[in-house]
Amino acid sequence: MRAHTRVELAQALKRREIPDDVAETVLGKFDAAGLIDDAAFAAMWVRSRHENQGLGRRALAVELKRRGVDSEVVADAVDAVDDEAEEERAAALVRKRLRSMSGVDEQAKIRRLVGMLARKGYGQGLAYRVVRAELGAEGLDDVDG
Repeated sequence: MRAHTRVELAQALKRREIPDDVAETVLGKFDAAGLIDDAAFAAMWVRSRHENQGLGRRALAVELKRRGVDSEVVADAVDAVDDEAEEERAAALVRKRLRSMSGVDEQAKIRRLVGMLARKGYGQGLAYRVVRAELGAEGLDDVDG
């Protein structure tokens, strides 16, 4: 099992038809005991999803907000992924995808790779820069994007 945010726990109690006042009391006791920590959850989530799924900061922020994490906590957690780490992870994703694209022309590669990075929450500028660099490393000449 994974950790849960306060909002997720509140929704689970609501689904089980626990009265709101009882649910709030239970959640308050969990808070007091240190069993609910949205900041720790967000930090763990960002680290895990960035390393294992290759998600960029934008996608990580959306996922955390969807789970009910406060915007300020989301910003702090996502800031843990610095520019260099994000670029390195994007490059690794591109290299992995390039291995299966041997018969594809360069423009299609660029389009597909940038699209893949965009779906994973990487910004357009970073995506193009990483794709150009990786295609250049592959020895492809026509990388004008």
